[in-house]
Amino acid sequence: MKMSSEMDTPEVLRVELETFKREHRDLDAAIHALEEMGRSDALRLRRLKKQKLALKDRIRNIEDRLTPDIIA
Repeated sequence: MKMSSEMDTPEVLRVELETFKREHRDLDAAIHALEEMGRSDALRLRRLKKQKLALKDRIRNIEDRLTPDIIA
């Protein structure tokens, strides 16, 4: 789903970036807590890791859009 150009402003992208980074950290903490318990649900753990990976991709995409291309 492509956002309108108004939603692609650097300010909006930075807010989204911080939100996704916070969610990524929260998922990391949840995954770590489940692993520490030792008897975690493997399916739940796999789903959380998949969500975390998807967030990482979204974060990288936004960071790429915020970083100007440099021609070397």
